[in-house]
Amino acid sequence: MNSLSRRAWIGSAAAAAQGQTAKEVRFGRPVRLAILGFDGHTGEITKALPVLPEVEVAAISDLSEAPLERAARNPRLKGARRYTDYRQMLERERLDVVAVCNSNGDRAAAILACAERKLHVVAEKPLAITVEDLTRVKRAVAAAGVKLGMLLPMRYSPPFLALKQIVDSGEIGQVGQIAAQKSYKAGNRPAWMRRKESYGGTIPWIGSHMVDLMRFCSGRELIEVMSYQTRFEHPGIGEMENVTGSLFRLDNGGVGVLGMDYFRPETAPTHGDDRLRLAGAKGVAEYQAATGVTILSGSRKPETLGELPPERLLFTEYLEYVYNGKPPSLTEADIYRVCDIVLAARESAERGRVVKL
Repeated sequence: MNSLSRRAWIGSAAAAAQGQTAKEVRFGRPVRLAILGFDGHTGEITKALPVLPEVEVAAISDLSEAPLERAARNPRLKGARRYTDYRQMLERERLDVVAVCNSNGDRAAAILACAERKLHVVAEKPLAITVEDLTRVKRAVAAAGVKLGMLLPMRYSPPFLALKQIVDSGEIGQVGQIAAQKSYKAGNRPAWMRRKESYGGTIPWIGSHMVDLMRFCSGRELIEVMSYQTRFEHPGIGEMENVTGSLFRLDNGGVGVLGMDYFRPETAPTHGDDRLRLAGAKGVAEYQAATGVTILSGSRKPETLGELPPERLLFTEYLEYVYNGKPPSLTEADIYRVCDIVLAARESAERGRVVKL
């Protein structure tokens, strides 16, 4: 694909996406939403509300009052009834959809409670921190017939949409090597993250994002993993692992590597440094914040893409799936696969052996 055609291809995609996200999205009925917890990506819910005029945030819940008071400063949440017990909220409110964003260890129980009431659920990741609880979630969602979403916003962001488009175009050939990184500031972590029983591990917590991107952008499946994890210095993080490494075998015989850490200095300009490199038989495409999306193929010099597809709205796509019947880009199968992989990768680190996926 030459430079002109590729610019036209990305530009047309950008124009199409901008046209879709700029207008209001309707469902022909009111949708009553509750936000259950404020420990995750609740911004993915609230930033979509301006284009969702039929969605009302009826209620919000959290274990303590402080997050509820902060949330109520948002004009679109200030009229929501507040609860410190989500079970009371689910019992008393007439709801359609629940955004489950509570702590990792409490998430599966909250999803099960929603499914029991046949409420659609879009949840923080991972859905559960044990294989047994994940199995319970899968069975409950299927039995209730509710629609499930998961907050993996990175696959909706411009750089990673661009990487997927490059791979899908065939310009770099079949991906045979993936190198992924997540590096965060440790900061002052909440108490639930400093305990293994409520945190569940760094591989499931932040690895979910990058495992999803490794699959989504490359078009490859991860079929085997060997992982390592440890706590290195930083006593203030409690039982959190702040260094992890996972080596994956791809379904085509290729190799994927995911390294994650909480070593990013507080002086860094951003909280995180996410990187993804996809190497194929014909070239390489990669993203890092410092350099943007770059591509190098056998027929061209290195190039930094100046135009990227615009961001898409995760929550809008999810509701269109629920109420307008539009197939989501993040399917239920994708959601469960990501959860299965990160729990298996953590198991590999804990048991010191290769785990089939």
